[in-house]
Amino acid sequence: PETFGAYTKKSEENTGVISMINLLIADLDKEMTEAETQEKDGQGDYEELMADSAAKRAADSKSLTEKESAKAETEAALERHTEDKASANKELAATLQYIQSLHAECDWLLQYHEVRKEARDSEIDALGKAKAVLSGADYSLIQRSRALRGSQ
Repeated sequence: PETFGAYTKKSEENTGVISMINLLIADLDKEMTEAETQEKDGQGDYEELMADSAAKRAADSKSLTEKESAKAETEAALERHTEDKASANKELAATLQYIQSLHAECDWLLQYHEVRKEARDSEIDALGKAKAVLSGADYSLIQRSRALRGSQ
């Protein structure tokens, strides 16, 4: 019977499969190395992001505290200014009322100036006559002589 042919190495066939397996292993190693590198880069980016986020939260918290403090100070100043304005308005109203009363008094003085001047002159004249009477002057004869002259 016929037998298998002469013995030949199947190196070409084995080399093709082995090289393919070696190529797959090399590709897998390369992909694993890339994955590890990406993981390290990603982890570094994540840690940097977390550090930046923590710093931003701290800065935002500080900013919020400062803004709340400024708001409280502004509200306190507003309250003080509101009270000061109310006080100033009361003082202004009192001043305007006082000015109005002075104006009314001045109007009265101007209106009755002539009457008061005549009354004052009359009172000065009466006081002068009273002083003369007390000094010994006799006005009774003057009045009779005027009366007699008026009847003639």
